[in-house]
Amino acid sequence: MPPLSNNVERGSALLFPIRCLAAIGRLFIAFLAGIGRIARFGMTILLRGALPPYYPGRFFHEFFEIGWNSLPVVALTAVFTGSALAQQVYAAASRFSAQSTVPAAVVIGMVRELGPVLVGLMVVGRVTSAIAAELGAMRVTEQIDAMETLHTDPYRYLLAPRLYAATLALPFLVMLANVIGIFGGYLLSISKLGFNPENYLKVTREFLKAEDVHMALVKSAVFGFLVALLGCYNGFFATGGAAGVGRSTTRAVVSAFIMILFSNLMITMFFFG
Repeated sequence: MPPLSNNVERGSALLFPIRCLAAIGRLFIAFLAGIGRIARFGMTILLRGALPPYYPGRFFHEFFEIGWNSLPVVALTAVFTGSALAQQVYAAASRFSAQSTVPAAVVIGMVRELGPVLVGLMVVGRVTSAIAAELGAMRVTEQIDAMETLHTDPYRYLLAPRLYAATLALPFLVMLANVIGIFGGYLLSISKLGFNPENYLKVTREFLKAEDVHMALVKSAVFGFLVALLGCYNGFFATGGAAGVGRSTTRAVVSAFIMILFSNLMITMFFFG
């Protein structure tokens, strides 16, 4: 009969992979549960926001905050990205004597990918964190509870204007960023890389297709929805005082970054898969 210690060791060795799989399963189930809670929260905002009373003043205020106040950082990001993209494409294409592809690569890269993604990430850093911090502070100081006591629906007054405003503001920001980014690549190409201005613009117009613009608009609307939704969700359910607000803000920004990159991949595969 084998020693008892050997049987215990073999049993532990057999249980180890099972425990690992159980831990992975718990994490996966918790992830799916979180996605379900966020989706239900978003549907609640959309449904309640579609019913009266409406708050147009709140909507335009949030649209101004998200759209207009984000223009400086979006414009700087776009012009630097477009210029750097033109320089990098030119350096790579020079190895194959294909410098003429620079205008096409800049317009396709900016409109399809870099414009929507970079604008989305920049707006996350500015808007998602602000939404989560403001709503979290209102939650821990019981301002939201007081609002409910006064029969003011926070979903309609606080959350719906932010969600609708971000969803509509991001497409405008992305279209503006695309124009500025393409213009930045154009300026660098004609001033430093020796391109003819007329030929550069001609190639840009030839390679810019309607489906590229459609995909940029779809991406930007989805990104705007995620930017506001994750900021609202993490801020609205914040707990634990000032430290809890800080944790909620961090979770909102990180989750928004991840969801924007993931949704960008899914939309790209849907359009060009």
